[in-house]
Amino acid sequence: MRDLRQDLAGLWRLVSQMSAPKGGRMIMFLSAHTGEGASSVAASFALIAASRSAKPAWLVDLDVRKNTQYTSFVQGIIKDAGRPGHALDASLGTEQIYTVAGHEADPSYGKLLNAHQIDGLRLLVTRFRSDRLAPGQKVQLRTAPGWWRALRAAADWIIVDAPAIDRTRAGLAFVGQADGVVLVVRADDTSAIDAAALRQDVEAHGGRVIGVVMNRLPDDARLAGRFEGIG
Repeated sequence: MRDLRQDLAGLWRLVSQMSAPKGGRMIMFLSAHTGEGASSVAASFALIAASRSAKPAWLVDLDVRKNTQYTSFVQGIIKDAGRPGHALDASLGTEQIYTVAGHEADPSYGKLLNAHQIDGLRLLVTRFRSDRLAPGQKVQLRTAPGWWRALRAAADWIIVDAPAIDRTRAGLAFVGQADGVVLVVRADDTSAIDAAALRQDVEAHGGRVIGVVMNRLPDDARLAGRFEGIG
């Protein structure tokens, strides 16, 4: 994971103009292929948002098996960002964005999602406690609109890091919850056909693509602009 904050000024200007129906604004980062840098862009944007927020910003990691965002902050991969503090309950007293097969009615399984505040920042990063699952237990994500509404009431910004589509299409279930979706593509690898297909997937699931970040040009990330302006 790389710190791309200095490269995302254009993205911040674009996204900060978004309107939200009520409460905090929500943006999702999504890529077609693993390794395109969506997690780096999401974490960097979340740090920018947290520095400009009155209420906390939340970085929601939908990769509930790997918890890439939490692990990266623990390891200090992003310099000067602080480490995660103690676990806070992220259930928000409402329906959850996941189910555990066979345990839908077990209240203890409604406490598997935690949030950790990053030291010195108004930023909380989610962590799913997959270590508390028994071998063979499966987790399934679900849209849970009530959870997102509760989160909007608690946060100024919600930044969602979704796994790449070539790993799982689960993130597409949430694009309709977001105020905008930003696609992250590798400028030296991702084809225009793949990017267009991803945009179509997002729109088919009720999402709104507001821009594209071209990553690694050759070693940075730049906002290419609104998708409609890209040839």
